[in-house]
Amino acid sequence: MMIAFVVGGTLFGSALLWLACSRLEEATHRLAQFYGIPDAVKGSVLLAVASSMPELVTALLAPTVHGDFELGLAAIIGSAIYNILVIPAFSVYARGRPLKANRHLVYREAQFYLVSVAVLMLILSLSVIYGGLQSEVLSDGREVYLGEFTRYLAAFPLMLYALYLYIQFEEVKRNRDEEPGQQDGVNARKEWAVLAGCIVLILIGVEVLLRVAISLGEMLQTPTFLWGMTIVAAATSIPDTFVSVRASVLGRTESSVSNVLGSNVFDLLVAVPLGVMMTGAIVVNFTQIVPMMTFLVLATIVMLVFMLRNMELTVKESHVMMFLYAGFVLWMTLEAFGVSTLLGVRQL
Repeated sequence: MMIAFVVGGTLFGSALLWLACSRLEEATHRLAQFYGIPDAVKGSVLLAVASSMPELVTALLAPTVHGDFELGLAAIIGSAIYNILVIPAFSVYARGRPLKANRHLVYREAQFYLVSVAVLMLILSLSVIYGGLQSEVLSDGREVYLGEFTRYLAAFPLMLYALYLYIQFEEVKRNRDEEPGQQDGVNARKEWAVLAGCIVLILIGVEVLLRVAISLGEMLQTPTFLWGMTIVAAATSIPDTFVSVRASVLGRTESSVSNVLGSNVFDLLVAVPLGVMMTGAIVVNFTQIVPMMTFLVLATIVMLVFMLRNMELTVKESHVMMFLYAGFVLWMTLEAFGVSTLLGVRQL
C-alpha cells in the first residue's frame, strides 16, 4: 500500500504541477506582452517566479504544515542543482544543436546568481555563529553543528532580491519605448484569474509530493530531506524544465537561459527566507547543508564555464552535466541506505 502511494503520489503530483505550471507559463507570457516587458526580464523575473511557484509552495508548506523545514530547504537546494545541470542539458537535447546565450545576459544574471548562492551560505553560517545550539555527536565522533535561522537573518536575502527586482525594473524602463507592449487580444483580468487558479493546483500537487517524501522517510527509516533533495526537487522543477525547453525550441534562447538563473535566484533569496518568515526561528543542520551547498557551487561552476567558453552549451557538455547530476542522485541514494556517511544521516 505504501509503495503504491509513493509511486502514484509521485506521478499524480508531478502531472498536476506540469499541467498547472504550463498554463501558468502561458498566462505569464501573455501578461508580459500586455505590460510590454522585454524578453530578458520576462525570463529572469516573471517566468522564473511563475515556474518557481512549486518551490515557493514547498518552502512554505514543509515547515508550516509538516513541521519539517529541512525537507523544504533540501527541495530548494536539490531543485537549484537540477535547474543548473539538467534543464540546460535538456534544452540542448530538445534543440538538437548548441544552446547559445547573450554575453551581457549571462554575465549579469550569472553574477547575481553567484551572489545569491554566497549570501544563502553566509546566512546559514551566521545562524550557527550567532544562533548556534548545542551540537550533536555522530557515532564516528564527528560533531554536528546546529544553528537557528531567524526572521532577522531571513530579511537580508529578501532585501537582496528587492535590489534584483529594482535592477530588472530599470531594464524594463529602458526597453519599454523600444519594445512596446502588444496588448491586442490579451484579457489581463482573465490571465490573473488563471494565475490564481493554477497556484491552487500547485498547492495540491506540492502537498502530495511532500507526503510522498515523508512516507519514503518512514518506510526506509531515513531523514525526509534526502527525498526532498531528489524526488520532490526533480518533480517541482518540471515547470522550469518545461518553460526553458519550450523557449529553447522556439528559438528564445535568451529566455531559456535567464529562466534557469532567475529561478535559482528566486528559490534561494525568496523561497527559503519566506519559509522562515512564516514559521519564525528554524533549526538547521549546518553539517548536512554544507556538502550539498558545496555541490551546488560545483554544479554552478561547471555550467558557467561551459556556457562562457564560446557563449554556447554543446551536446557533449550537456552529457557531462547529466553525468554530474546522475552522480549527485547516486550519492543521495547511497546516503539514504547508509553506504555513504558524509552527511551522517544513519549515524544520528
